[in-house]
Formats: sequence, structure tokens, C-alpha cells
Amino acid sequence: MVSDTDIKSGKSPIIKVNDICFSWSSEATVLNSCSLQVPRGEFWMLLGNNGSGKSTLLRLLAGLLIPDSGSIVMPYKTGFVFQNPDHQLVMPTVGADIAFGLVSENLSIVQVKQRVREALDAVNLLDLERRPIHALSGGQKQRIAIAGAIARNCEAILFDEPTALLDPDTQLELVAQVRNLVKQRGLTALWVTHRLEELDYCDGAFLLEGGKVVAQGEPQVLKEKLLASEKQ
Repeated sequence: MVSDTDIKSGKSPIIKVNDICFSWSSEATVLNSCSLQVPRGEFWMLLGNNGSGKSTLLRLLAGLLIPDSGSIVMPYKTGFVFQNPDHQLVMPTVGADIAFGLVSENLSIVQVKQRVREALDAVNLLDLERRPIHALSGGQKQRIAIAGAIARNCEAILFDEPTALLDPDTQLELVAQVRNLVKQRGLTALWVTHRLEELDYCDGAFLLEGGKVVAQGEPQVLKEKLLASEKQ
């Protein structure tokens, strides 16, 4: 079990995972008594080899899967950014796609337009409001997905390897922008990655092995540990 005192920053956790277990079948256990906490207003990353359960855990946090046992506490409004943004951008233009996520809030047209423009401004894409989705680069599409979460006033955003399909320069631009958004807007972010260079941008990190968190804390300490293990 993870207690609130495990968070060294002194901030209260906004994401709480306690002894989660999940299996696809009796012979395919993915997560085994997995626990972690993400402090409010911080940017944390989740690392692990392929098959360690990273993406499955993220889908459990997003409510896309149900755990076999254990408990999860998440903010009421949580955004999810997929590895491939084409899986979540459904409308023909940038502005329409962000507005589509606001349908359930019964806002006026003026309020919707204001939310859309504020969100686009937050990711530095205000001039692309009328741009067709198909005309965007991969990095721009990921930023539009993030803008959608900002427009909905999400407290936390989950990222499932959002830089996997981007070129190296765009990868670091995106992770730097998310870090800035976390600091400027008080967001909380949990970012799945296998790229150790991305650890330079976060507040803390978790290492997932065998379906549970086996190490957590300072990203640079974890980075050095993983680099040393790769050389052995």
C-alpha cells in the first residue's frame, strides 16, 4: 500500500493507485499489486519494458478497463492522449474537434468559442483553428489532443507514449510543452515512455516491472540506474 507520506514533494496526490491487479485471463496477469501516487500539479513519467503493463495501467486510470482488485482514485475530469492522435481526432477541423469534446457541458456558442480559443492559445496553435485535421503534422495533432483536454478543464492528463510516432526534434518539443503547461496551468500529468531522454523534463518517475512499481522518485537517479543496467 502507498501512503500519502510517500510523496516527498509535500503535495497531496491527485492520482492514487492502491494494489491494483489486472489479468486478461487466468494465465495472463498484467498488473500484480501495483501501487503509485502522482502529486497534484506535477509531471510524472511511467517507464518499463514492453509488456510491463504501462499502457494497461493507463487505460485502467482512464476508466477504459476495470481492475480485478484494488482501488483507483482519479480526478473527475481526466484527459487521455493516445499514442496515435488519429485515433481520437474525429472532426474535420481543429476548432470543431475541440468543440466536440464540450458538447456534454451545455455551453453557449460564445462560451464554446472562448474555451476553444483559450485551449488553442495554451498550446500555441491559435492560428490553426480553421485548419483541416488532415493537414496537420503529427506533433500538431498531439497538441490538438492536449488542447481538447485543456478546453474541458481537465485536472489531469494521461499520455500513452505520445512521442512514439514523432521525429526526434518534435518529440522533445512536445514533452517540453507539456512540462510548461503543467507548471503554468497547475495540471497534473502522467506520461508513459521508454525514452530515457524524456526524463530530463519531468518531476518524478515510476519504473514498472513484472506488473508492479519497483522504483520511483527522482528522474535523474532513475535514469542513471537504467543507463547503468543497459551497459551491463
